[in-house]
Parts: sequence; structure tokens; C-alpha cells
Amino acid sequence: MTGALGPDGAGRGRDRDAEGRARNARPRDGLGRPLPYGSDGVERQPEGVLRAPRETVAEAQALLDAGRPFHAHEVFEDAWKSGPDEERGLWKGLAQLAVGLTHSARGNTTGGARLLRRGAGAVSAWTEEKPGRDRPYGIGVPELVEWAGELAARVERDGQLADAAACAPTLCPGDEGASAGPGAGGVDG
Repeated sequence: MTGALGPDGAGRGRDRDAEGRARNARPRDGLGRPLPYGSDGVERQPEGVLRAPRETVAEAQALLDAGRPFHAHEVFEDAWKSGPDEERGLWKGLAQLAVGLTHSARGNTTGGARLLRRGAGAVSAWTEEKPGRDRPYGIGVPELVEWAGELAARVERDGQLADAAACAPTLCPGDEGASAGPGAGGVDG
């Protein structure tokens, strides 16, 4: 990648990835905020990774637990963009929930609350489209919807979240998604 400004301050044009697409090469903090070139940041999530749905959920949960909801959003975004069309609403809604948590922790309380509610609405709507979608890949959609509503209200009432990890949701309550039994890889598993 080429940087907009090199270490010596000289301009080098727009940051681009190996395929020539615009991509900011600046390091990022745990909430995805760009840091100055040369700063120590957290490792970025690789983009365009194909994962099994349960791998997506597990990786996103680990990132949420580590206080890195922006990075969890990127994992959900990969599933949204590469998964089956019929699941895009689920993954997009989960990405919106992660971005809502990100904005709330960054201090954008209005945007954070709005995205938490939008994401909750999206995952709820997706589960209601067809019977048997209430726990896709072990994800506790009813619990997530409740978590998002409560957190949105808290953010609007109290302001910026002090700790994204402490406020992170549990995607699979009771770890129902850990089973490798029949249907474990399916939407209803």
C-alpha cells in the first residue's frame, strides 16, 4: 500500500491495496479510529475472508469480548457480502449492532443508539421472515434485540460508553452454538 503521507511527510497520493482499491493504510485503534501514520495500532481484520457461519460468530464474539466491535463488524460484513442472499439480512443486522456499539463507545451517542435499534430491527425482521429462524447458528436473536434496546436507551440517557467490552453482547447465550451435532452448520442449527 502507498500512504497519503510518508514517514518524511512527503505526499504519496491516496492509500491503495494490492488490487488498486482505495484503502486507508493508517493504523487504527481498538474502536477502528484512524491513528497517525507510524503509530502503533491494533491489527486490522483481513477483508473478504470466507468463513463458515459458526466461525463468523465465534470470531466476532472474541472481538466483541476484547472491546473491538468495529473489527467484529468487519467479520460480520464479510459474511454479509459473501454468504447466501437469503442470509444477508441477518449478517447486515449483526454488523449494524457492532457498529452501533462502536459509535456508542466512540462518543457518537445519537448514531450509536440509532444503529443499535436499526440492527435489532434487521435481525428481528430476518428471523420473522420464515419459521424456525429464532436461533440461527445458535445466535440468541431475542436476547440480542433486548440487549440492543436496553443499550440504546442507556447510551441516550448516560452518554458515551466507557468500555465496549463490558457492554458487548453474548451472541450465543448458553453456548447453544457450540454443538457440532446434526444441523450445526445450518441456519436452524
